[in-house]
Amino acid sequence: MSTALERYWRLKPAQPDAVVRALTSDRCSPELAHLLAQRGITTPEEAGIFFRPRLEHLHDPFLMKDMDRAVERIELALGDKERIMVYGDYDVDGTTSVALMYGFLNRFTSNLRHYVPDRYAEGYGISTLGIDRAAADGVSLIIALDCGIKSIDKAAYAREKGIDLIICDHHLPGEKIPEAVAVLDPKRSDCTYPYKELSGCGIGFKLVQALAQHNNMPFVELEELLDLVAISIACDIVPLDGENRTLAYHGLRRLNNGPVRPGLDVMLRVTNNRRPITVSDLVFTIGPRINAAGRIEHGQQAVELLLSSDPGLAEQIGLRIDENNSKRQGLDKEITRQALDLFNTEDALRDAWSTVVFNKDWHKGVVGIVASRLIETHYRPTVVLTESNGKASGSARSVRGFDVHEAISACADLLDQYGGHMYAAGLSMPVENVDAFRERFEHVVRERMPPELRVPMEEIDLELSLDRITDRFVRDIGHMAPFGPRNMRPVFMSCGITAKEARIVGEDHLKLILQVPGKDGGLDAIAFRQGKHLDLVRNGTFSLLYTLEENEWNGRRSLQLNVKDIKPGVGDPHGHGAARSEGPAFAAI
Repeated sequence: MSTALERYWRLKPAQPDAVVRALTSDRCSPELAHLLAQRGITTPEEAGIFFRPRLEHLHDPFLMKDMDRAVERIELALGDKERIMVYGDYDVDGTTSVALMYGFLNRFTSNLRHYVPDRYAEGYGISTLGIDRAAADGVSLIIALDCGIKSIDKAAYAREKGIDLIICDHHLPGEKIPEAVAVLDPKRSDCTYPYKELSGCGIGFKLVQALAQHNNMPFVELEELLDLVAISIACDIVPLDGENRTLAYHGLRRLNNGPVRPGLDVMLRVTNNRRPITVSDLVFTIGPRINAAGRIEHGQQAVELLLSSDPGLAEQIGLRIDENNSKRQGLDKEITRQALDLFNTEDALRDAWSTVVFNKDWHKGVVGIVASRLIETHYRPTVVLTESNGKASGSARSVRGFDVHEAISACADLLDQYGGHMYAAGLSMPVENVDAFRERFEHVVRERMPPELRVPMEEIDLELSLDRITDRFVRDIGHMAPFGPRNMRPVFMSCGITAKEARIVGEDHLKLILQVPGKDGGLDAIAFRQGKHLDLVRNGTFSLLYTLEENEWNGRRSLQLNVKDIKPGVGDPHGHGAARSEGPAFAAI
């Protein structure tokens, strides 16, 4: 079942006139000043840092709790030629973390191995099997990346095996911190590190930065690692402000200016990706392929791809991973169809405030993707479960503004394990607990989710007259990149619009040429999958919600409005939340 979801438009509050005036200059229009003020930028100096993030603005890594202990233990291991295992999760953040740490330490020792757990045999996080493999290989130090913050029992097991453990994680800790040599996680309540939102790979980079500082290595020798950090930041959907903005900005520059790792070069070629590479390119082309390695075969493939310096080997691995991504897409599509069919047969599911679906035969590797797909049609906190190793195991995704991790925490007594973020989490439980979990989770969602969060909402940065849209303004918007959480691409609203031309192109896309007040020419616009609005835009005035982009076609660049939503009339310019329309759901996080 596929239904259009109603969406509300809400204009963000106006910014203080004094701040906007202070930012406005010959180089900064009032509109751009308003957008900067929305992002907490209040002075021209802060604007300069925002537009030109500098690596010297990164925080001292030794401000992170336990960093000194981690560096001391790694230096000891290197000096004594101990065997080290670099251990990481099987998703993009985990595999980029492993590639980064292994690639750096490999400069100083060959007594290394890297390890990624099998998604199906071992599951998420530090595993008993992984520790056993380390012990069998004579490993005396494990550096765990993008996992481990809740591995109390595994840390104890490693100690029993005579293995020291350094944990580099960015997930929320539980009540206890594992007893390890060092636990690097800015989200620890006792950690005063200034920036809390690093990716797992970002934590790994701070450890590498600390090792470099300790050994008086120039920072420039670390810059080749920033491409991996940028990929992790983009694909793990962490905020793109503060240190993450600086790391992503310079990582993208690395990807665009080269040299590019052979494995990433293969990924860019198989996806016909053209430079400049953006955060969206990483999220929608590179990320899914890296993830597909662990979903279909093994995450170790992704690490080997990222580490390979041999173009021929990288080509071989990259094509295999691309093939796995095609398989993943087929599974994702079929399982999504099966899950949507359940809404036609289960009355309780249709009427619920949450979605919890279970099928023992679904492929575990795509349940998180399926959860996101379900939110596009049924906008509510969603958990998709399958059976794996005798347990009901799966992924949760949430809607904007609702903390699904907290909701799952309220069901902890029914679970074997869980972990994650506000908008995404993983969990497992005895199969016999699924019905009880579904009932409890629904109760928690109804109790904690305000009714207004049940409707997708589009937040509007600024109401804009079409005659204010110039090539320079679009370039200025482009310089606000990289875009992501806490710095989303600005969304504009224009009201009382008329179309000079309107037609359907491709698969139900609406191609428009908009009338610009006081100008003979028009503005190009594209509204993907919104052909249903053809009669509306041909026969009267309407309001648009859109982003501004440069479109490239046959080597020619042109300004284009990417229309997110359309509704009749002049709209609600004051943004009180009353104006609304039908359209696809707000993009699932």
